[in-house]
Amino acid sequence: MNIKGMVHVNINCSDFERSRAFYEKLGFEVLLVAPEDSTSSTAGAMGMEEYQIKAAIMVIRGTRPPVVIDLIEWRTPRDLEPPFAQLNHLGIARLALSTSDMDADLAELRAAGVEIVGEPATVEWDDRPNSRFVCFKDPDGTVLELLEDV
Repeated sequence: MNIKGMVHVNINCSDFERSRAFYEKLGFEVLLVAPEDSTSSTAGAMGMEEYQIKAAIMVIRGTRPPVVIDLIEWRTPRDLEPPFAQLNHLGIARLALSTSDMDADLAELRAAGVEIVGEPATVEWDDRPNSRFVCFKDPDGTVLELLEDV
């Protein structure tokens, strides 16, 4: 294998504009807007017939490595099933974001009415600084995590 790094994480949403505003509040900005209609090759590469989307590649600038998401509202075909109810479901369950001030970020998320899953907890590591983390949900219920070294 010749993998050089991670390019992006895909986050599906039911309302692109609402989710874009949410992720912009977290510090993401639109880098590239995706074409709305598939070509036969792009659909085929994803194992689909054809599709229509509203989507953008979004990035938090200045992070190393870059934090990049591919935010997609699938218009055709459309599936509005909710994301995983529990984090122990198979597959990618959450996206963890590093923060330098969890308390300030949590206060901002709470003020915006964002659903916080629980209270922050501390994880003690043997070979690195301890970490505090807390999970919260985006507008569609996708779980995100804030992580702060303490």
